Amino acid sequence: MTIRVLLADDQALLRGAFRVLIDAEDDMEVVGEAADGREAVELARATRPDVVLMDIRMPGADGLGATAAICGDEELSGTRVLILTTFEIDEYVAQALRAGAGGFLGKGADPKELLAAVRTVAAGDKLLSPAATRAVIDQLLARPDPAAAEPAERLAVLTAREREVMAMAATGLTNEEIAERMFVSPFTVRTHVHRAMAKLDARDRAQLVAIAYQSGLVPPGRPA
Repeated sequence: MTIRVLLADDQALLRGAFRVLIDAEDDMEVVGEAADGREAVELARATRPDVVLMDIRMPGADGLGATAAICGDEELSGTRVLILTTFEIDEYVAQALRAGAGGFLGKGADPKELLAAVRTVAAGDKLLSPAATRAVIDQLLARPDPAAAEPAERLAVLTAREREVMAMAATGLTNEEIAERMFVSPFTVRTHVHRAMAKLDARDRAQLVAIAYQSGLVPPGRPA
């Protein structure tokens, strides 16, 4: 299956570099380019990409608003957003997560990391790495948003095992690390994660992490 990618960045040179890189892969193709958030939303609705590679800081409508619009559109439920950011200084990470972003990638990433990130987010499997997960968690806890709180009762639809796996995923552990701790296979962990996502209507693992913290399943400051 070919992964269809939409590029959203105000720098034409950077979009061009991404296009060359992605179109050179047998399992990917660029279906459009947007120079700002408004255009990204319009093109997403027109082309229905699997992944939108989204810059945050763009003139006019920025990537945060575009991410919220895309992730909030039921007709784009199959589209995931991969945010380009710098974890050390980017104060918008938590906002992007709440908006529905499925992954985060530093702009200093090498080409192989970018391609792997696109495939990972397209699969809806996880945040890009434990380090990325922890960076998002730090931002989320540092800037709590009471309006985004999730009722704890929402987790009642989960089994005890699904809640356990969800809590460990929220601390930044990979499926392999969770499997090691639980003495099960990574496939079993993946099944639990996907069932939890389905029951909670989470688009991807990133949103599952947000729900875990916002519902109180994982207390602030809990170590991985």
